[in-house]
Amino acid sequence: MELLTNNETIVSLLQDLGMDAAHSSASLNSLAAANSRYLKDLKLNVSGALGSANLTRKEAYLLALSVTVTQKHNELTAAFEQLALKAGATTEEIGETHACASIMGVNNIFYRFRHYMHDVEYYNKQPAGLRMSVLMNPTMGKGLFELMSLVVSAVNGCERCVVSHEHSVKEHGANEPRIYDAIRLGAVIKGLCTAM
Repeated sequence: MELLTNNETIVSLLQDLGMDAAHSSASLNSLAAANSRYLKDLKLNVSGALGSANLTRKEAYLLALSVTVTQKHNELTAAFEQLALKAGATTEEIGETHACASIMGVNNIFYRFRHYMHDVEYYNKQPAGLRMSVLMNPTMGKGLFELMSLVVSAVNGCERCVVSHEHSVKEHGANEPRIYDAIRLGAVIKGLCTAM
C-alpha cells in the first residue's frame, strides 16, 4: 500500500479518474514495486485516449464505461459512470451503456460461433432468436450506440460484429478518424482494466 501512495503517477492517475487514492490491485502493486516505466505510459495513454479531438468528453467516458462493464471492473465502472454524469450523460445513457455491453456480449459469442462454423449450413440458416430491442432507438443516438457496439465487439474479438458495426457507424456519419480513436480508447481502457 505504501508503494502505491508514494508513486506519484498512480496517485495522479487515480485522481484523474476520480478514484480513491487508496485503491490498489496486484498489478498496480507489482508495477509500483518495480518502479515500472509502464505506469507513465498507462497514464499518458489514458489521458490521450480520453482527450481525443474526435470524441466529446461525454462520448469518451461512455465508451470507456462500456469497456469497464465488459471487463467486469466494478471500481472503474463506478469511476467512469461518475465522470460521464459530470460530463453531461444522463442516467438513461448510463443504463444503455450497460445494456450495450451486455447485448454485445451475447451477440459477439453467438455470431463468432456462426463465423467459426461457416461451413455448417444449419447454423447459418437458423434465426438468431435473440431479443435486441435496445438496438432500435437508443437515447444516446444510433450513431454513438453503434460506435459503442463496435468498440465492445473489438474488445470481445468478434470479427463479424466488428465488420458489421464499423459499416453501420459509417452509415450514421462517422469518419475513420473518429472510429480509429474510439477503438484506440477501447484498447487503452482494456489495458487500464488489467492494470487496475
